[in-house]
Amino acid sequence: MPTSSSEDTVRLAALADIHYSKSVPTSLQPLFAQIAESADVLMLCGDLTDYGLADEARLLAKDLAQVKVPIVAVLGNHDFEADEQRHIIDILGEVGVHVLDGDTWEFRGVGFAGVRGFCGGFGRVALAAWGERIIKDFVHEAVQEALKLEAALARLSAPQRIVLMHYSPIAATVKGEPEEIYPFLGSSRLEDPLSRFEVTAVFHGHAHKGAPEGKTQTGIPVYNVSYPVLKANYADRPPFRLFEVRSRVKGDVTPIAERRWARRVTDHDAEGPAA
Repeated sequence: MPTSSSEDTVRLAALADIHYSKSVPTSLQPLFAQIAESADVLMLCGDLTDYGLADEARLLAKDLAQVKVPIVAVLGNHDFEADEQRHIIDILGEVGVHVLDGDTWEFRGVGFAGVRGFCGGFGRVALAAWGERIIKDFVHEAVQEALKLEAALARLSAPQRIVLMHYSPIAATVKGEPEEIYPFLGSSRLEDPLSRFEVTAVFHGHAHKGAPEGKTQTGIPVYNVSYPVLKANYADRPPFRLFEVRSRVKGDVTPIAERRWARRVTDHDAEGPAA
């Protein structure tokens, strides 16, 4: 097993639901600085702003401009609230954030595909496209997001495929939320493309009281990296999750234990990955 100084190893930091706001001043600059010292790539899984305002995105962009590692992101439902999502994408793009919406990005042998996703429920109780036109349109949105994800994954040639989304593709990582709102937290339609393209891991947010980990029906790990979930479940750690990916080994992603978080991939005395 290669050490973390290997060029074949990439460290991924994941976080969602940071809800930058003008009304309640927010700054995660110290946390971002810690992430930059620990990871090679920062992944942000939606709800980057609170009311979807361009001014909120500018506050976030100011903090992210100090992060000297690549950043890849998707938007969440809050980022669409003010219908300024195009401005948010442009503002974040100016500081180098790769905002994905059916798009891909590759870094050192790791391919990233991202969509917002949508809701509709899971498994046998998922909402069906039947009846009134408004119901069919609602379901169609989830189907379209799944098709966007499928098209993005088809374009990736990297041996490791990492998926970012905001909504969950499985019910396991929304457990802890009231069951009545499960249908609004994700859609199992988003799960369909994952197995067909041998995805390595999936990261999402949105379910603030959900569970931090789960798996698809075919065993693909799914991580809920919502900021409130991380604070609740890992109170003794900084509120982000860190993973190690060996870019030349298919299907290999390892969560890194807290004792390793201060080290970077370039540290020559680092040990092998810890579970």
